[in-house]
Amino acid sequence: MRVVPVPQLADNYAYLVIDDANVAGVVDCAEADKVVAAAEREGVELVAILPTHHHADHVGGNDDLLRKRPGLAVYGYRGQAQRIPGCTTEVSEGDTIRVGGLEARILFIPAHTSGHIAYHFEREHAVFTGDTLFAGGCGRLFEGDAAQMMSSLAKLMQLPDATEVYFGHEYTQKNLQFALTLEPGNRTLVEKYAWAKARREQAQPTVPTTIGVEKETNPFFRWTSPELRASVAKHAGRPLDDTEVFATTRSLKDSF
Repeated sequence: MRVVPVPQLADNYAYLVIDDANVAGVVDCAEADKVVAAAEREGVELVAILPTHHHADHVGGNDDLLRKRPGLAVYGYRGQAQRIPGCTTEVSEGDTIRVGGLEARILFIPAHTSGHIAYHFEREHAVFTGDTLFAGGCGRLFEGDAAQMMSSLAKLMQLPDATEVYFGHEYTQKNLQFALTLEPGNRTLVEKYAWAKARREQAQPTVPTTIGVEKETNPFFRWTSPELRASVAKHAGRPLDDTEVFATTRSLKDSF
């Protein structure tokens, strides 16, 4: 599988997911012209749109892309087709979809939105997580709560550590800058932040990350870290249970 990031809007990513025969799907299309240009540059045949959730910066290009490339399959979480422009097929947790010779399993990972899904290409060791999991961060809790997001992230944490994570926004540098306020003693985090800062200074993307790296550096994977828990408890003024640690971390990030 070849994955081609396609920058969208100010800091979004769409992705072309391409099989060995140059058949492709696009994950999270916000700007159709850029996706079409990338597909033509790569010499691929687009057959599907794979939205992770309904926000306009992830599906706002669907209708335009369908006008330019009629007949594409468009996926959406079951019961929420009306929120995904052009949706042709509703999917649920554990369903599989095909893009040419590639197969992805649907993971239901709500909280950022109530119908958020990820596409896990198990054979290719890759997962597309939209706005649930970023490098060094997670999405805001627009349609769910801290406990639900923890459950969604725990599902992603169960994937093999080598799984490459393709996320929805280029937020990595700021996410890791925030993470360092809670775990300044985390050497791996310090090194990852320096790497991300250098990448962005060169206008280079920080995608993909891996599940293993996120376990070591992402505060929203690390609610059991003693250093992080102590930092968050200091902000709260009292000891906190796991869900409170997570919720307080999310609140602190919201205002960072």
